[in-house]
Amino acid sequence: MAHFTVMGAGIMGLATAFVLARRGASVRVVERTRVGAGSSGGLVGALAPHVPEQWNAKKAFQLDSLLMAEGFWAEVRQIGGVDPGYARLGRVQPLADDAAVARAHERAEGARALWQGRAEWRVVPASEVPGLRIASPTGFVIFDTLTARLSPRGAGRALVAALAAMGVAIEAGERAPEGGAVLWATGAQGLADLSADLGYTVGAPIKGQAALLDADWRDAPQLFVEGIHVIPHADGTTAIGSTTERDFDSPDTTDAQIEAILDQVRIAVPELAGARVLERWAGLRPRSRTRAPMLGPWPGRPGHVVLNGGFKIGFGMAPKLAHLAADLLLTGAAEIPDGFHLADNLRK
Repeated sequence: MAHFTVMGAGIMGLATAFVLARRGASVRVVERTRVGAGSSGGLVGALAPHVPEQWNAKKAFQLDSLLMAEGFWAEVRQIGGVDPGYARLGRVQPLADDAAVARAHERAEGARALWQGRAEWRVVPASEVPGLRIASPTGFVIFDTLTARLSPRGAGRALVAALAAMGVAIEAGERAPEGGAVLWATGAQGLADLSADLGYTVGAPIKGQAALLDADWRDAPQLFVEGIHVIPHADGTTAIGSTTERDFDSPDTTDAQIEAILDQVRIAVPELAGARVLERWAGLRPRSRTRAPMLGPWPGRPGHVVLNGGFKIGFGMAPKLAHLAADLLLTGAAEIPDGFHLADNLRK
């Protein structure tokens, strides 16, 4: 039986530990703070695709991961008995002008060619989509059937429960034990640690702020309006977010930027105007130099592998990335897409 240590109990670490355990490996998970201490403990949970055009390895990989997400999270729920809050209910985006409508129709053609017939990108009258009402200057919206939602914290709880059912506990600690292969999935702090070890920057933390409203639209598709995600969750709340802040003073403090987003949403989505704010959240999301997740051996540390850089798409990429990381740990090889190699982020 192979023995592995996963450092970090965020979405990447927990998902990889789950896949390793399902493949029969002996796994331990070590977390320095708490489950979901970084961006994996946020509020939003949008599993949304890139636009179906200018196709590349990153977009193809994301499509595969989004399509396998339903089965992945169903298995997690079945084993552990905890609901991760997954539902593929689609996403609605308003179209601002005739040019946007024409571009959306072109992308619908792209989706027909690229999404394998397993999801659609439609241009439809705004009155035809269910759920929250949203104003569209043209009267038309994009409705795609690939986008899903997931509770970030619920996903963490579900994975912890599934791991416990398989005999894997979460241990407190900062150091990897001696011996055996180690996966470092330690988010923003991990980027800082790797950069310090190598002597140059391989990625940077990006701050995000989000909010949670007391608004029950649990069966409605999510919205993407003016760059803002509006995500109805299974527990009867609706998440709003998020900011993208490269410069900040405090990594975990909310400020006027999330208030501005809330004001925008209250105007764009009138049915949320009177909803009470239950929580405001701020945290750091790890972004690699290539903006894609990165996976590969830690230079100078035999047996140590890095999985990091999920940034805004980590939850959507997690199912397939977990399988790739498990392949690399178990066999020493994995079919890592172009741009996803850790080496792609190293100084040249």
